[in-house]
Amino acid sequence: MREIGFDNEKYLNEQTREILARVESAKGRLYLEFGGKLMFDHHAARVLPGYDPNVKIRLLEKLRDRAEIILCIFAGDIEKRKIRGDFGITYDADALMLIDGFRARGIQLKGVVITRFEEQPSAISFENRLKQRGVSVFRHYYTRGYPTDVDLIVSEEGYGRNDYIQCSKPLVVVTGPGPGSGKLATCLSQLYHDYKREIHAGYAKFETFPIWNLPLKHPANAAYEAATADLRDVNLVDPYHLEAYGITSINYNRDVEAFPLLNRILGKITGDRSPYASPTDMGVNRVGFGIIDDHAVRRAAEQEIVRRYFRYSCEYVLGLTDRETVQKVELLMDDYGLTPESRMVVEPARGSIPLVEPDDSSDRASAAALMLGDGSIVTGRSSELMHAPAAVVLNAVKKLAKIDDDVHLLSPATIESIKGLKRSIRTLPLRLDLEEVLVALSVNAAVFKPASDGMEKLTELRGCEAHLTHIPSSGDESGLRSLGIYVTCDPLFGSRRLFNS
Repeated sequence: MREIGFDNEKYLNEQTREILARVESAKGRLYLEFGGKLMFDHHAARVLPGYDPNVKIRLLEKLRDRAEIILCIFAGDIEKRKIRGDFGITYDADALMLIDGFRARGIQLKGVVITRFEEQPSAISFENRLKQRGVSVFRHYYTRGYPTDVDLIVSEEGYGRNDYIQCSKPLVVVTGPGPGSGKLATCLSQLYHDYKREIHAGYAKFETFPIWNLPLKHPANAAYEAATADLRDVNLVDPYHLEAYGITSINYNRDVEAFPLLNRILGKITGDRSPYASPTDMGVNRVGFGIIDDHAVRRAAEQEIVRRYFRYSCEYVLGLTDRETVQKVELLMDDYGLTPESRMVVEPARGSIPLVEPDDSSDRASAAALMLGDGSIVTGRSSELMHAPAAVVLNAVKKLAKIDDDVHLLSPATIESIKGLKRSIRTLPLRLDLEEVLVALSVNAAVFKPASDGMEKLTELRGCEAHLTHIPSSGDESGLRSLGIYVTCDPLFGSRRLFNS
């Protein structure tokens, strides 16, 4: 059985109470900067076993009568087609997914802000797409004078250049599809425009990690450092909080470094002294109070550090990150006595690699291992018929459904038909990837009861751990993602081909 280390209902009650108290103290309107992922927060779910990846959107559902949303996206991320790694979709596509999520839950979206807008063609195209679908779009520009000239920042030439979003509810949640989306600048710009209109407003921040009331060296906080190794984030004791209250709390370098400037800007906008003595004061994060089993969280967080090592190692060989990022996670692993083999599915996968290469000499032999909910491990190998991820998923559902090993869930005729199609349209490799196998399984399920029984067990693979000995193909990666399997892989290419169709 999977361990549970987090209580969602306790967290929801704590977090709702804290946010409402902060809204009350704002004595007008509160702009709440939502850091991290508002929906599908799989990092938090992996680090805090039992955490609902959508618990934050559930929180907003509870507050929807008092809350509205501003969604920010950096124009440069649209232009560069930046990818959200856990879904494999661009940030602008993620923004669309978020909007659909708000609408489905009855949460009001005031509009989308394109930040640091500089007439980028892709940003203009995205703006037009949104407007055609009835979504209000606002433009915010690079803040003149930032970060040193506060008088220029807080002026008509600074925040005053930005479009103003007229809000009507006491809580305005400002969120975005990723880091650097311009959430803080949007909050401050709105504060500036509100005070020009004699509307009293305040600012607070909601960031899940690092967890301020856990020790600095707690694995859950180290897992955040590992997750943001490419951003060079470093956890540290909040020196302002320690000086003001004599209490140790944990924050990270960017918030601590920005605090003096942020306090000056807030004071300049409001014409009063900032209500905050520390970066920790600004936060409304109660996630630490939802932890009910610290040992389970520590174990899960250590596993997340190892996952991040594999992810960045693969991104390095793909040319998506630098060696320094990988080295930072390696140092974190050393701090906690972790190795790549600390992930229990790694050695079984590596030990299952076929000794014989596939007939297609451009593809390498590979293997996969998957840990089921009861802790047992199933393996699968590449073959002339299918890729290793496809084999391990079929073997896993056969075990869950108590189907004999010698029973084939896919008929040879189905496999040959798909391979024949791929051959006729000159698609390589001919072997079936996981996405193709899942389609074939659904077809066979209509006429073959073992296939139907196996297909019913696919949902039980959600949240399972898996490791591959090679970087997966796009079809394997998409299939693993759709099944909700937490997968890592060795930084090796599965094919000698430079291009895979």
